[in-house]
Amino acid sequence: MSTIRVNSIIDPSKSYEYIDDGNPKRGGVKDVYFSPDRKYVVAFFRDPLDFNQKDRIKRIVSLYLENIKKGNSADYFLDEIFRWPSDAVEKNGKIGVIVPIYNSKFFFKKGYSRDETIKGGEKVGKWFTTPSFRNNQYPLALDKSELGDWLSYFQIAINISRGVKKMHQMGLAHSDLSYNNVLVDPVTKSATIIDIDGLVVPGLFPPEVIGTADFIAPEVLKTKHLPLQDSNRILPNQKTDLHALAVLIYMYLLRRHPLRGGKIWDLDSERDEVLSMGEKAIFVESSTDTTNRVKVDHLKKWNLFWGDPQKIPYTVTGPYLSELFKRAFVDGLHNPMLRPIANEWETALLKTVDLIQPCSNPNCDEKWYVFDNTSKPRCPFCGTQHKGTLPVVDLYFKFKDNVWKPENHRLMVYHNQYLFKWHVSKKVIRNESLTTEDKKPVGYFTFHQNKWVLVNQSLPDMKDITENKPVPINSMVELTDGKKIMLSDEEGGRLMYITLTNK
Repeated sequence: MSTIRVNSIIDPSKSYEYIDDGNPKRGGVKDVYFSPDRKYVVAFFRDPLDFNQKDRIKRIVSLYLENIKKGNSADYFLDEIFRWPSDAVEKNGKIGVIVPIYNSKFFFKKGYSRDETIKGGEKVGKWFTTPSFRNNQYPLALDKSELGDWLSYFQIAINISRGVKKMHQMGLAHSDLSYNNVLVDPVTKSATIIDIDGLVVPGLFPPEVIGTADFIAPEVLKTKHLPLQDSNRILPNQKTDLHALAVLIYMYLLRRHPLRGGKIWDLDSERDEVLSMGEKAIFVESSTDTTNRVKVDHLKKWNLFWGDPQKIPYTVTGPYLSELFKRAFVDGLHNPMLRPIANEWETALLKTVDLIQPCSNPNCDEKWYVFDNTSKPRCPFCGTQHKGTLPVVDLYFKFKDNVWKPENHRLMVYHNQYLFKWHVSKKVIRNESLTTEDKKPVGYFTFHQNKWVLVNQSLPDMKDITENKPVPINSMVELTDGKKIMLSDEEGGRLMYITLTNK
């Protein structure tokens, strides 16, 4: 075992150390060595890189890294969302990248529920996208302490969407976005995108791979038989990233694949894969084409409750996400221009989080569900009906004096649910740029003496419009059917309209 020092090819005054015990961690194309303090790894490409590949790596660790550092929320992106390579080195003609070590939360604390084989292993996203790993009858089921609840996967999807949004804003494409290149931790609701050294720069650096099975866009598979130089050949780009992003979000929330249904197109399994995920791809839940429905015998074979879209249809994700899934897997499946962009996914996920209700069944595995806009809401996962009244808040914004417009934004109330600045004013955008001050609650809802109330913690303009009286800071207002409560009187400020359901 020896400690080896290598110099940066970007800034020769910088050097790095790694430990070579002759047995590096082998990735798909790289050999990975740890630094003595285990704060970073040195990952060497096994094959020599050509001029173009070397130039790509240099830009990723200098120009593009600097772009992120100079942009909004740099710490959030570099500490949370990406494991971005920070430098490049060379040894014996081989190029290596310096990558910060993964945060400890992305390693299994326990792993399987029955043994500790994967304890300390990386929490690669695919562990959390299939039902078998959470089915205790399956020998490789993960320990419950590793799984989080349904709400965890919304925040995971938000983080991934923000990462894709950032890359696309910089003019880059990931090219191989998949559950293998995302680490997730449902316990802390975290996700980080890895393997960033293959980024595509349109017109400058073409993709090295066509992607990972399950996430390759149909148009890429459909044209993969054509020569690379053929103008009809589609290679990974930002639009194919958007297909992969939609598949990832669908799989995290519903734990099944949107295109893997019951239809067999060719008895040759390799040919069938290319057709069913490419030219002939059909959404398993399409309302207009039932050709690729999941077959019941297929479900029995796997004994998977989650695999059945008839029991848990994609519409359980609520109106905003359902619309985007339809656009991604029906309208945009074979028409890339119609796919939702990352920012749309982020917005829809955040609005859906405002529709989420806790399940009252303490044994429910998922713990949360999206309000289904019915008068008798129930958890779709365990069937438990909501007990007691349920206040629904519809938000209106101040367009001009005495003119309030509806926003197609709703907030579901539950005991000790918080109200935030982004609910109070249209001017506060809920994204990665929120300040610490913006993240502080400004009020909270609670069930008090058999009544639902909103407690004002810090809003100077709060007013009960129905009763025409102010709601001072540190006082409360009861939520009754038809009640109107103004949160802010400024332009863009909001008014809440209360509907009491499940009476």
